[in-house]
Amino acid sequence: MVKHAVFRGRLVMLGFGSIGQGVLPLILRHIEMPRDRIQIIAADNRGAQVAAAHGVRFTCLPITRDNYRDVLGCELGRGDFLLNLSVDVSSVALVALCRELGALYLDTCVEPWAGGYTDPSLSASARSNYALRESALALARPGKGDPTAVMTHGANPGLVSHFVKQALLNIAAETGRPVATPATREGWAALAHDLGVKVIHIAERDTQTADVAKTPGEFVNTWSIDGFVGEGNQPAELGWGTHEKTLPADGHHHEFGCDAAIYLNRRGAATRVRTWTPLEGPFHGFLITHNESISIADYYTQAEDGTVRYRPTVHYAYHPCDDAVLSLHELAGKNWRMQPKQRLMMQEITRGIDELGVLLMGHERGAYWFGSRLSIEAARRLAPHNNATSLQVTAAVLGGMVWAIETPTAGVVEADHLDHARVLEVAGPYLGDVVGEFSDWTPLVDRGVLFAEEVDATCPWQFGNFRVI
Repeated sequence: MVKHAVFRGRLVMLGFGSIGQGVLPLILRHIEMPRDRIQIIAADNRGAQVAAAHGVRFTCLPITRDNYRDVLGCELGRGDFLLNLSVDVSSVALVALCRELGALYLDTCVEPWAGGYTDPSLSASARSNYALRESALALARPGKGDPTAVMTHGANPGLVSHFVKQALLNIAAETGRPVATPATREGWAALAHDLGVKVIHIAERDTQTADVAKTPGEFVNTWSIDGFVGEGNQPAELGWGTHEKTLPADGHHHEFGCDAAIYLNRRGAATRVRTWTPLEGPFHGFLITHNESISIADYYTQAEDGTVRYRPTVHYAYHPCDDAVLSLHELAGKNWRMQPKQRLMMQEITRGIDELGVLLMGHERGAYWFGSRLSIEAARRLAPHNNATSLQVTAAVLGGMVWAIETPTAGVVEADHLDHARVLEVAGPYLGDVVGEFSDWTPLVDRGVLFAEEVDATCPWQFGNFRVI
């Protein structure tokens, strides 16, 4: 196996659910480091046997506001690495601590302390990913040489930001305007604008099925149930493009920060949008809030003298596995109170793929999807302790870790700031078929056939044309 990096510090893995268990074998394969320098700290004993099988120390100890400094301060120092795969532990608090200690950091989403997603005393804006992102970016000190802290680098957010860059280069080449790979944020934004990209969907369809059916009172999913339900209870959010004409009826701008996104006054898991992937074709996805919906829109913004001239609309459109859809339907019917039983689908999966990619629309070729098609069979051949969904995440975690080790003084960064080619080089062998496909699909196809709809046929890329099902 290729060793992508050599790491001599200590590695602390915080959290050891499906992603932690799935990424550990990849770390041991591709990062040269002694196993006795790895420490896992988890809130429960799930995965303890996996850790033992790999010869890695495991400690069951929930991390809280009261103990995180004492616990992690004893395990981390200058040149060490905190890989945060936990829930209900503040990412901002951990990044600040790692800076004090001189340790590297990576997470897959910006987490609040427990209750931060659903605290009724907080406004919808305050519970948003937009607010969490702003609190994390407030720690950035460009040019100070702070230890690298890679924020939100799983499959999405994370890997999809690198897909966007590769998709832009592919569209440029296929439309007769090949360009050199941009070296700056401004260069990437200029390329997206010049190509005419107006909308970017993170379009995902998970078709994995199991030989054990969902039962009443059970929430079933192919990745973290706590994570999915937590983000599903946040307000629906999306990056807001300059081509959009009017806000949705329940849409709101935030009163602080970069203003690259809006939120809807409803749960993301209760909101559906139209999207498309090559294998599935058109489908309805949930408008789940994710950091990449905001970070990508922000990264590709062009402004002049304080006035925004160009920005694409960006959002996640997610169709989870069918049992997870049934679980969400039941959850909503119970007024969003979690079922008494939860089951993470892993060994019982018998077939299916996770088709995860980015759909760029508005350019002269119409629509272009670029991403990963990973089957459960391929996932099992490639790495232990993974299904198709988790391996897309763990491969991206590995890629982000390698980049951080190679770039140790970048400070606080998001996926959009990383070298996309390097991350894809590391993650690519675990992503199955990585493909791109053009389409003439738009959100207006077959609209208004049986019932009249208020759509603007002259502007198929306007979010209002397909925001509510």
